[in-house]
Amino acid sequence: MKSNRNRSVKLSVSLLLLILIGVSFTTFQKYNPGPKVEKLKLLPNFKAEHLYSPSASKTGSWVSMAFDDKGRIITSDQYGFLYRLEIPPIGSDTTKVKVKVEKLIVGDSTVSKVGMGYAHGLLYAFNSLYVMVNHNSDDKFKSGSGLYRLQDTDGDDQFDKVTLLKGLTGEGEHGPHSIVLSPDKKSIYMLAGNYTDIPEMDNYRLPKTWQEDNALATLKDPNGHATDRFAPGAFVMKTDPEGKKWELISGGYRNPFDFAFNEDGEMFVYDGDMEWDFGMPWYKPTRISHSTSGSEFGWRSGNTNWSPSYVDNLPAILNIGQGSPTNLVSSYNARFPEKYRRGLLAFDWTFGIVYSVQLIPDGSSYKTVAEEFLSGQPLPLTDGLIGPDGALYFLTGGRGLESDLYRVYYGDNSLPKDPLASTSSVGNIEARNLRKQLEEFQGAPNPDALKLAWPNLKNNDRFIRYAARIAVEHQPIAEWQDRALNEKDPITLIQATVALARNGGKELNSKMLNNLMGINYLSLNEAQKMDLLRTIELTVLRTGKPQPADRVKLSKYLNAQFPAKSNEINRFMTKILVYIGDEQVVSKTMAIIDAAKDETLDQKEFTSSSDLILKNPQYGLDIAKMLAKTPPAQQIYYAVALSEAKKGWTPALRTKYFKWFYKAFGYKGGNSYIGFIDDARKKALANVPKEQFANYNKLSGDGLVDNKQLKLVDIVQPKGPGKDWKLDDALAVVKDSLIGRNYANGKMMFAATLCSSCHATGGEGGSVGPDLTHLGTRFSEKDILESIISPSKVISDQYAAKIYNLKDGSSIVGRFKKETKDKIYVSQNPFSPQTLREIKKSDIVKTSVSELSVMMPGMINSLNKEELKDLMAYLISGGNKDNKVFQPVSK
Repeated sequence: MKSNRNRSVKLSVSLLLLILIGVSFTTFQKYNPGPKVEKLKLLPNFKAEHLYSPSASKTGSWVSMAFDDKGRIITSDQYGFLYRLEIPPIGSDTTKVKVKVEKLIVGDSTVSKVGMGYAHGLLYAFNSLYVMVNHNSDDKFKSGSGLYRLQDTDGDDQFDKVTLLKGLTGEGEHGPHSIVLSPDKKSIYMLAGNYTDIPEMDNYRLPKTWQEDNALATLKDPNGHATDRFAPGAFVMKTDPEGKKWELISGGYRNPFDFAFNEDGEMFVYDGDMEWDFGMPWYKPTRISHSTSGSEFGWRSGNTNWSPSYVDNLPAILNIGQGSPTNLVSSYNARFPEKYRRGLLAFDWTFGIVYSVQLIPDGSSYKTVAEEFLSGQPLPLTDGLIGPDGALYFLTGGRGLESDLYRVYYGDNSLPKDPLASTSSVGNIEARNLRKQLEEFQGAPNPDALKLAWPNLKNNDRFIRYAARIAVEHQPIAEWQDRALNEKDPITLIQATVALARNGGKELNSKMLNNLMGINYLSLNEAQKMDLLRTIELTVLRTGKPQPADRVKLSKYLNAQFPAKSNEINRFMTKILVYIGDEQVVSKTMAIIDAAKDETLDQKEFTSSSDLILKNPQYGLDIAKMLAKTPPAQQIYYAVALSEAKKGWTPALRTKYFKWFYKAFGYKGGNSYIGFIDDARKKALANVPKEQFANYNKLSGDGLVDNKQLKLVDIVQPKGPGKDWKLDDALAVVKDSLIGRNYANGKMMFAATLCSSCHATGGEGGSVGPDLTHLGTRFSEKDILESIISPSKVISDQYAAKIYNLKDGSSIVGRFKKETKDKIYVSQNPFSPQTLREIKKSDIVKTSVSELSVMMPGMINSLNKEELKDLMAYLISGGNKDNKVFQPVSK
């Protein structure tokens, strides 16, 4: 349950808690954080308390929580039961007053009780506990995935009645997730990931006309993720307390785990990224969306993912960066300083960060300012909420990791003196009200809808334009088709044609295309040009490829503006021209492919990827490797688009094109990068004359890719199986057994574990870390293993990183490299030490030495016992193949 779920819970609940537990305000104890809290990075004057450890108590790894009407917390184990907790109030002596924990087994006492848990969402409302179960039923838990209502019908403070309100098809980390009470406290909103099928609804605020809608050559994820999942992906739905009427509210997400309403009653969704797509042009970072009624955010499987610029979806209001979103909560009711109450708290599981996202009204939507609010390492954040006492309560855990319950409060947790005043101007309020008026037409046909919606198709506010088009689409097409076909205003025509493409017949193709080509392209601004091009794409996708005469006309219309200065416009141009079989697109695209530069302004991220490298050993390692040799995203887009081009090729162009693939294999992206490149290569080879296939196949990198592992064959990979090596286990394996080892394999493991990227032996390797040539003459096997397994235990000041805390609340970690009068330059990526991050000295408020090594733990976890022995022998020898450890064992 999030803060918006708690507004009906009054201060009296906190007083009741005090009475129940028998603690008075006068027992306020001296703040004593303890070891669990000391790892947290808190803002000034904020305090934290560790309240309970489910892991230590063997009650599971908790991922969801809610407050009930008595101020108690109800939680769920990700793979187990529900629990109910009574929490000592702030100021209690927690050494004497403990958290009381009760396992909940629900059901009528006269029949067998059922297990209830596996909940990704919990909500107490309407005198009931609503549980979003995320699990296919089995012998232990009869309750399968879906929304359940638990009620206490006999007043014994136990849930004896269980009602399934809606069964859902889907489970796991992309299954059904959170539940939220509506701002008017009359309805329940639910969120589900993209592996959950949309059930039949009574109303679809997002019209049920969705398709994949991308003319780019289709590439599904090579690793098989979501290859059978289609539009509109993850979704938000709404129902009444009894679960009688169901509405689809919003769609087009990948896998958002949580969402929240702010004090204006507006909904926000925190969606996840597809980390395997790092470096690809269709990658979207984790992001927060203002999810208005009927909204679509364009998630599609593989490379058909939509750009935020597409006119038929809405953009995020904040792109955060890499991570795993798990929680979003409005901080409006927190007893925090005003700055931290105006907006949202966003939890990232992967990197252990809570972001404060301040919402600034901007027309009918919002702009944002974000900063790091709280962090820790490790801190696998799962769920959080603002309690009735105004403090932040949050959980860690998930995937069986160590689970804990914390509380964070400000100062002495006193009530703010004054309520927050609205920051919305009259213009903002009017714009928001207009959008909501338009959203009222997302139901049964209404004769007044077109009167309000049509003139607002050209409103300057993107969210209002979107709401107006969706309102039009909810009306019978017979009432507006002719109006759309005869529209003269170019902006209104674009929006109306989008609606017509999504709802009209194929017989309208020629008329629609000619209307669009009648627009003076040069009279449009950049955003309007992209809207026009997207509308042309939708028209040919939905109503068919143009007839020969229209195709010639469309080719001429587009080629007159291609290539353009904008990457986004060039992407549209390339894929549309390829799709309609244009003869010039190959030569024009190949002429600009080498000089294409990447632009990410449309998805500018709040967090810098390099800042995350040291936050999580596993994911940070992947980011570091990618940043060391980032793929050219714009070039990749062109190459994929041209993979389906059949006309306009010459031997010289084909040679240049297929050589590009060979070079592209040398870049480092996410886990699916190599597979995507190879699939595009194979798609392109399918269009090559048979007699030329062998030549271009070899030229483009045939044999470079291990298709089973989606890795390059010349990259050494441990055979494994690996394990999570602990010092004692590793020492037992290598102790007194490093004779007669394999030098060649030891050297390969030195490279495979990436040791050679940072360290040198015998004059070969990197220089980020100390030279290891004489390692074996100075350190024991235990010393060496300890430095590998726990690199942060002892850090030389020569190689230590520094933490630079900045004025905006963020921090940058890196090794100091140089400085000028006004700036400091740091290196953050051990695999690309030459890449420097610039920091203005005037922005730095504090500098300290990091307690974390730039070397990441777990580097040897991919090795089996024999590979570990060979690596250790290589390290002890300093890379000398004549060392005794490589000599044959004497008989």
